[in-house]
Amino acid sequence: MSESGKTVPSYPPSGEQHEIRDGDQVVVVTEVGATLRAYSAGGHAVLDGFSIDEPSSAGRGQVLAPWPNRLDGGRYEFDGRSGAAAIDEPELGNAIHGLVRWLPWRLASKTDDAVALECVLHPQPAYPWRLELGLEYRLAGAGSRSSRARRTPRQRRRRSGSGSTPT
Repeated sequence: MSESGKTVPSYPPSGEQHEIRDGDQVVVVTEVGATLRAYSAGGHAVLDGFSIDEPSSAGRGQVLAPWPNRLDGGRYEFDGRSGAAAIDEPELGNAIHGLVRWLPWRLASKTDDAVALECVLHPQPAYPWRLELGLEYRLAGAGSRSSRARRTPRQRRRRSGSGSTPT
């Protein structure tokens, strides 16, 4: 098996690859970060994705949660509680783009034209709440769409947001 003439690795850096199709549209979503790795229509790339033999770079196509963007110094305060996340943009001293970019997202369901993935973010020093995330990518007619779901057990207030990086 090959992609653009390259040998496909047994264990791609972006994990399991989930391909969906509708007509001449093809989307590939990865296990790691529920990342939108490739999207083509009519045989032409619609986005600037990345190869199966490399990890996503610069957040390309990754899900950003429980916060999109950056935390200056990795610190935040919410509901009278201070938090600190690991600095993963050391050149600028920031915690960047949340905590689920590099986590595995479990396959919840898949059809020819849709794939749904789920991820549980367990409490940790950087984010002391449990967060259950779901994402569906679906091809429909002339384009693609995605939808997100977020559940927080016991419905206590939690600081969270989400986003995706352009590719």
